[in-house]
Amino acid sequence: MTLTIRNQLPGTITAITPGEVMATVKLRLAGGQDLTAAITREAVEDLGLAEGTAVNALVKATEIALATAPIDGLSIRNRLPGTITGIATGGAMASVKIAVEGGALTAVITRDATTDLALSPGAPVVALIKATEVALATA
Repeated sequence: MTLTIRNQLPGTITAITPGEVMATVKLRLAGGQDLTAAITREAVEDLGLAEGTAVNALVKATEIALATAPIDGLSIRNRLPGTITGIATGGAMASVKIAVEGGALTAVITRDATTDLALSPGAPVVALIKATEVALATA
């Protein structure tokens, strides 16, 4: 299957916490980072997810926020440190490519944000991803 979602990170499920409607699924990415996805309980069952299952975490580029340093006091569960490898800017938006341990991410943010944060290739950033914005596909 070919997808338009740029960010596809391989990992292995380490824990599943079912709820009445939703479940949190924790996985260890190939680079060693932990990531949490909040998906429906029905999806967990339909995909046959269990501890040890190999999956790909899928995140749309527009659902990644960037910070220039670690931030405390946020409800965002997923915080992946990385280094900017490239920036392409347009009139209103920018595409920021980020190297993270074991992979790469692309974030699409406003051009103004790249200026306000003084983003440039080689700069460290933290990719922030809400657990509800992480989809899972079996590998």
